[in-house]
Amino acid sequence: MTIRTRHRRTATTAAVAVATALTALTALTTAGTAQAAPERSTAPGFLSARELPPHPFSPWYEGEVARGLPEFPVFCLEEALPAKGAWHRQFHTEYDTGAVQVTVRTAGVGAARRLAAEAKASVRDCAADFRERYPGASARWKDYGRVDVEEGAHVYGVHTAPPESEYGIHLFGVGRDGRTVTVVAWGQMGTFEHAPVKDFRETTRTAVDKLYR
Repeated sequence: MTIRTRHRRTATTAAVAVATALTALTALTTAGTAQAAPERSTAPGFLSARELPPHPFSPWYEGEVARGLPEFPVFCLEEALPAKGAWHRQFHTEYDTGAVQVTVRTAGVGAARRLAAEAKASVRDCAADFRERYPGASARWKDYGRVDVEEGAHVYGVHTAPPESEYGIHLFGVGRDGRTVTVVAWGQMGTFEHAPVKDFRETTRTAVDKLYR
């Protein structure tokens, strides 16, 4: 195999990874929303489409609140979120921008603290893991700080740039109220300058505030 061929294959693999991450946020598939019949009487409170950062050219569309994890693992959190006690809702626009909220009701406050800490660490490590997994790619992350709501929330951004492929920008909000942890992930093609950080911080605040509504 020549160096050029190997580089092309590496670039293609990284491109597929970013495309898969964006697809996971934008795909509202039948399988994803019909994983299990939602029990609205016991589900935590979830965001609605109107509570996401406004898109300049499209409304947001929301799926049903459903038990378990989404069909596609949440980018940067593939191994951090347990299926037990989980609920999710997916959102999409008419463009490449998508979002997903996953909420996990744990056995107790201690377990919730550990899960929130693990989710935050997973996001912070995501850029380095991406660079290691896809040689030739670049990735960076930013800490957008704490959001004061209930037991607290935190917002991060992750930018991925596979070689010879589209850039991806992702925002993550991780928060906790008692024994319940919620994660909101937003993504589209672009760079940090395209991230609606101010609006997403408000989305994260709302997501945590609604957990026990």
